[in-house]
Amino acid sequence: MKKQKIEIIVCCSTGCNSLGGQEIYEELEKCIKDYKLDKHVKVKPTGCHGFCQTGPRMLINPEGVLYVYLKKTDVKKIIEQHLIGGKIVEELTYKDPVTKKTVQKRDDINFYKYQVSITTKNCGKINPEDINDYLAVGGYESLKKILQMKPDQVIKEVSTSRLRGKGGAGFPTGTKWSFLAQEANTPKYLICNGDEGDPGAFMDRTIMESDPQSVIEGMLIGAYATGASSGFVYVRAEKPLAASRMAKAIEQAQEHGFLGSNILNSGLDFDLQIRKGAGAFVCGEETALMSSILGNRGSPRPRPPYPANSGLWGKPTNINNVKTWATIPKIFAMGAENYAKIGTADSSGTAILCLSGNINNAGLIEIPMGTTIRRVVYDIGGGCPNGKKFKAIQIGGPSGGCIPEQYLDVEMIDTQIDFKSITSLGAIMGSGGLIVLDESTCLVDMARYFIQFTQNESCGKCVPCRIGTRKMLRILDRIVTGQGSYEDLDELESLAYTIKNASLCGLGQTAPNPIISTLKYFRDEYEAHIKGICPALVCKNLITYHISDENCIGCGLCAKNCPVNAIQGELKKKFHIDTNLCIKCGLCFSSCHNNAIYKKTGGK
Repeated sequence: MKKQKIEIIVCCSTGCNSLGGQEIYEELEKCIKDYKLDKHVKVKPTGCHGFCQTGPRMLINPEGVLYVYLKKTDVKKIIEQHLIGGKIVEELTYKDPVTKKTVQKRDDINFYKYQVSITTKNCGKINPEDINDYLAVGGYESLKKILQMKPDQVIKEVSTSRLRGKGGAGFPTGTKWSFLAQEANTPKYLICNGDEGDPGAFMDRTIMESDPQSVIEGMLIGAYATGASSGFVYVRAEKPLAASRMAKAIEQAQEHGFLGSNILNSGLDFDLQIRKGAGAFVCGEETALMSSILGNRGSPRPRPPYPANSGLWGKPTNINNVKTWATIPKIFAMGAENYAKIGTADSSGTAILCLSGNINNAGLIEIPMGTTIRRVVYDIGGGCPNGKKFKAIQIGGPSGGCIPEQYLDVEMIDTQIDFKSITSLGAIMGSGGLIVLDESTCLVDMARYFIQFTQNESCGKCVPCRIGTRKMLRILDRIVTGQGSYEDLDELESLAYTIKNASLCGLGQTAPNPIISTLKYFRDEYEAHIKGICPALVCKNLITYHISDENCIGCGLCAKNCPVNAIQGELKKKFHIDTNLCIKCGLCFSSCHNNAIYKKTGGK
């Protein structure tokens, strides 16, 4: 009887590689040859599978068995016990954090069960450095399809799909393309915005690392529809794997005749180049990004004129996000009307989110627009670790806002994740970062972190953003140290709306969102800080460390780790902390294995 062909997929994305993914792939290839299994076992390196929490990962098909948290030394065990012995290595499979049961098959894991993969369909399935893998799953068929259509018909199809830009603002993509198509001035340019600087966001990087050809095909379809002849993929230099895989994909697309002159004998001419950014958050704003591509300082300019009228070198230009471009081929493959049926009346298709923070199952997810926060946090994310209570989500990164736990109350309609619902609650979809916060999170401290981030990243061109964010940061510094006043809250709120309404670009206009939303939903936490109390026991100036007489066993580990000798006592007897000497570094708290050290917060 002929042996069944086995394919082993190994994640070789940035996340898994940082934990040894590439070494696991190389060891697996070596061992497959050593065990003489290479005739019926194929090893394939891929991009991200999405479930970053469990990396490095290995998927064995056609069984669909997923191995997680792998080490190089696990490779031989999997080969000997599973591939040769026919027995699944259960201790290397996934363990559900809620039920504590082992789940062997990838598709049976809740993290994957509730997702709908459209844009990320190929991620974790194809070799991103081999164009033939992309062609084998239908790559460039959408391009061939639209080349039989008229350009205005292509734009009409994109409008029919109701696709909205996935970079943050959510502007209708078909409408945006029509602006460029109407321009008579040439040449015209397309830009792929892969800057992605939000803390906790890695959606664009994942797509560029996992399915770069889909971005190129999307841009080719956009070029044909709008009459553009050149394009640029703007990616941060600090994302070297994404940049290198995009560059290799461009090279292979050129070799196969998908880039260059007279593409597929259609008369379409389109060239594509990589441009690396230096890591300025403000370059995610389209006019600042264009300035950076031109070799100038990345700072925004007033609009109008809009890029569709005057962009790169004063010529008509269109900018879309990585996720938007990668979605375009999928729309033409499945049909615009079918794509439009997914989601809600306001937001069609899917949302691609980075799920992180205080959550059991972190990673990249793709869900239908309109999916509830409850479904994301509890069903896909598996809830908060260690039995802690869910408190809020921060969505949209530094430009977004907080949505509190009350919107998951069973007596209320679960909040849907779409443009309209999220905006109505004082947040924004943004690029798609979704950070889960539990009861141990101080919302005041978190708001301060995001304001500090945007203040540091402000280009300084306009006064409201440059001076306003600095003033807000100073007020927050006072509040988290217990030096704030109730008048500070009024000034903070006034500043937030002034900055929002008067700033030049999107960075300044959205920078106050974390302040506005936390003041709206968590004002009591701000007031507690003014009284000298940090309810979450996070803010250093408002807490003290103590040792419990009941739990202390006198091991002395806390004293050994204290850098300022603030802990005194004798071995096998009780220890105590001199709060006057304590610098609140937390080393004693983290090193105590008996939960003898606890934190207290005081009051004025």
